[in-house]
Amino acid sequence: MDKINILIIEDTPEEATALQEVLEENNYNVVGIANSYQEALSLFYKLPIDLVIIDVFLEGNPDGITFAETISTIPNALKPFVFLTSSIDRQIFERAKLTKPYSFLLKPFNGLETLYAMEMALEKFYDQSNVFINDHQDTIISECYLFIKKKNALNKVKISDIIYIDVEDRYCNIITKQEKFVIQISLGKIKELLCSKTFVQTHRKYIVNTNTIEKIILEDNLLILEGNHQVTFSGKYKETIKSFTILK
Repeated sequence: MDKINILIIEDTPEEATALQEVLEENNYNVVGIANSYQEALSLFYKLPIDLVIIDVFLEGNPDGITFAETISTIPNALKPFVFLTSSIDRQIFERAKLTKPYSFLLKPFNGLETLYAMEMALEKFYDQSNVFINDHQDTIISECYLFIKKKNALNKVKISDIIYIDVEDRYCNIITKQEKFVIQISLGKIKELLCSKTFVQTHRKYIVNTNTIEKIILEDNLLILEGNHQVTFSGKYKETIKSFTILK
């Protein structure tokens, strides 16, 4: 399981350090800290980033907004970003708002507000249509990842790491190579969101990542998956199983 990678753009070392500590204590990964517009651009292009926290003012100038304006024009490379500011200037706020930030953090920030801002930014970035909530976890589904909330943090899970999904009523047990997650979502909905060429229903309660199949035992209607997981396939889906052309 990967941690969510965050770039901090903040020119006050004490505030950058305090923010980094809050994030890392809650299982986020700070991949870089930039204190200028140019350094921020360099790190943004170079590092694996899921979310950016941007101080509006860098060295006394609203270069944080300029940075947000710049990355907003990069095709297929935009990441969710959160503004960090103590400014009460209405004109600055209006200019910042035009960049369509996913959340605002006001200085002095506190830990809880920071965590909420991270979650809101990711949810808004993925349009919230792919967000599922129960009492214990929140889940955001993007093209390549699930962002699943456990305790106080969102955990980044590669969709390719999912071995299979076990459906029980309105809940899904998502079995990955590292651990198990439970989210509230129907079988039909999760099938819509996952690639149908990779994830195949084999039973009324199972969806399998076909890339993890290691053995098919037709006479027993049994699939052996990575990690020695076993799931069954019913007669209804037997022809689908037989149609596989590439197997491990």
